[in-house]
Order: sequence, then structure tokens, then C-alpha cells
Amino acid sequence: MSGARPPRPVPGADESRLLALVTANPTVTAVLERAPTLGVPDLWLTAGVLFQSVWNGLTGRPADAGVRDADLFYFDPDTSWDAEDAVIRRAAELFGDLPVPVEVRNEARVHLWYAQRFGGPAPAPFRDCRDAIDSFAAVCCMVGVRAGAADPEVYAPRGLDDLFGMVVRPNRRLAPRHVYETKAARWLAEWPQLTVLPWNTADPSGAGG
Repeated sequence: MSGARPPRPVPGADESRLLALVTANPTVTAVLERAPTLGVPDLWLTAGVLFQSVWNGLTGRPADAGVRDADLFYFDPDTSWDAEDAVIRRAAELFGDLPVPVEVRNEARVHLWYAQRFGGPAPAPFRDCRDAIDSFAAVCCMVGVRAGAADPEVYAPRGLDDLFGMVVRPNRRLAPRHVYETKAARWLAEWPQLTVLPWNTADPSGAGG
């Protein structure tokens, strides 16, 4: 599944800058190094541990300040809860010494529980982990680093301008308004340098509108 679409390229300088900022956080490097031993396909470290590590680097804070957890995605067509639970249990042991929990989720299962957790209709099943990243609540969040790749592979479908510019812009593809606004308010309280754009901001890409 994960090989069906080529990753959208990130300019080399932007990728290098991102990797330098996120790997300043020891949790990032530990997860990227250990994750392949879980033995699951299409592994990506993504979400808060990445974009918040970048914000910390840009504002001169400790690399792990305000980071609550690390999100590790994989994509396995076995959508049974038992299969995912077995991976979660292995991950709890593998990452148990890290300062924040590592939240491991099979993105092939998201459509089974998303509506109950966040409200709104159930989404269509994701095609792979990159499809899940495409659906994050804000553009600045839409970044992933593949775990276990021979060379670091960054996926940032909307580029990194918002992330480096500390701009929080809604991505209205999936997450409902209350999810975006709750997350944005929490981030702004932790990183007051952020510029948070309102939910109804026009999206220049035409995506998610």
C-alpha cells in the first residue's frame, strides 16, 4: 500500500533544516532508531513530537519542552484490534524508558473509531500513512519522518513554510472545527510566538475547503 504513491519532494535545504531541528530532541532519535524492531510496515514518526521540536528550536527552548507524546504510525491491512494491541504492547516495552509515551497506531484502522472519538461522519479508509498525514488538523502539523529508511525521508505534502514560520493554519480535510480550535488554543498557550489563523481562513492551496 505504501508504495502506491511516490512521496512529494521536500526541498533539500528545508529537509536538512527540519531534520536538524527535530533530531535535537533525543526522543525523536530514539524512536527513529528503535521503531523498525517492531516489525510493522510503513512506519512514520509524525505530529507533535516533530512540529513542536521545531518550534522549540526556533524559539530557543529545550528541544522537548511542551512535547506530551510521540506519534508513531504504521499501516497494516490487518485491522483487528488484537493485532494493533499486540503492537502497542511491544511498543510500550520498547519505548518504556523514554520521557514521553510513544503512541503507536495502525492508520488502516482509523475509520473504525474516528467518528466516535472526534464527532462527524466516519472518514474513508486511509490508503497509507501519508494519507493520514494529509488529514492532520493544521498545515504545520503535516509532516512525517520515515522510521527505518536507509536515508532520512521527510514527507511534508504542504511544504514547511507554515511550520518554519510558526503559522497555524486549518486543514479542513477531515478534522472538525472544534478539534482544530482546541489544539490551536493549547499550542498558543505553550508557544505564544505562534500566529493562529481562524477556522474560516481561505486556503490558498484549495485543499480541504
